[in-house]
Amino acid sequence: MSFQFLKELPSPEEIKKEYPLSKELTELKAKRDQMISDVITGKDDRFLLIIGPCSADNEDSVCDYISRLVKVQEDVKDRVIIIPRIYTNKPRTTGEGYKGIASQPDPEKAPDMLEGLIAMRKMHIRAISESGLTCADEMLYPENWGYVEDLLSYVAIGARSVEDQHHRLTVSGFDVASGMKNPTSGDFSVMLNSVYAAQHPHHFVYRGHEVQTSGNPLTHVVLRGATSKHGNNVANYHYEDLIRLIDMYEKMDVVNPAAIIDTNHSNSAKKYKEQTRIAKEVMHNRSLSPEIKKLVKGLMIESYIEEGCQKIGEHVYGKSITDPCLGWEDSKRLIYDIAEMNK
Repeated sequence: MSFQFLKELPSPEEIKKEYPLSKELTELKAKRDQMISDVITGKDDRFLLIIGPCSADNEDSVCDYISRLVKVQEDVKDRVIIIPRIYTNKPRTTGEGYKGIASQPDPEKAPDMLEGLIAMRKMHIRAISESGLTCADEMLYPENWGYVEDLLSYVAIGARSVEDQHHRLTVSGFDVASGMKNPTSGDFSVMLNSVYAAQHPHHFVYRGHEVQTSGNPLTHVVLRGATSKHGNNVANYHYEDLIRLIDMYEKMDVVNPAAIIDTNHSNSAKKYKEQTRIAKEVMHNRSLSPEIKKLVKGLMIESYIEEGCQKIGEHVYGKSITDPCLGWEDSKRLIYDIAEMNK
């Protein structure tokens, strides 16, 4: 056989029993989930800011970064809800390279899936307990949902996963805000069909069980830019793109039309400092159009302690080993600016 079965992994229930979330933090997450839900459904006019490292490769520096957000969140709490990024799985177009802490707890060592599941859960729990902020993660592998379902307040489905049926059906069983990114082609119809699928109930096989879901009404779109057939980056956060999205949303049988704008990836052509300009353009467009303000509920920003990125093995504390990120000082100023512009 081409498959070598190396070890049987513990079930989500076994891992959660060994690394539980306290009752106090469970209640905290429920309150945070409700706040975020109220933004998506339009009951709360605050703005969501999903911000943090491209990939969560080091527990100490990631939790340090998130703890720095605490004072800023207190200062802007009336206008912005900060959702830190703890992205424990890193998509790889060709399969090569670092795949995230859930696969490689140590980026310089061989993959270890068991230790990765533990490291993923421990980091999320530590971040919540130290900061009081529940976080976002990308659900690259739908079968991992059970290991973190009691920890996450936001889930992203990436551009390469959004067309996958298993991802769409699994999201239909989530009970938190879930963002479906446009595919790398930029096709809005694919993205909206993914939202439609996830918002409706389904019957399918999941982790060896026959399951039924009720649909996730908090599923929405995330605009992350596109790549043309010639390999060029094509932004899709501009005023005209958002008006087009509003028109397309209106023709869909979905509830709670909402969009998050990803300021990096193909929208910035991975020029990380462009994120500041892009964020401010989006906020400006919200101020010009009541329809855009109603649609655009938040931003995704890649940010870390040190700006830019480094190669694995360089050991610069708080610097991305995947995509380049805004540094802390620029990020902090941008958060205050976004709060000021959300009027």
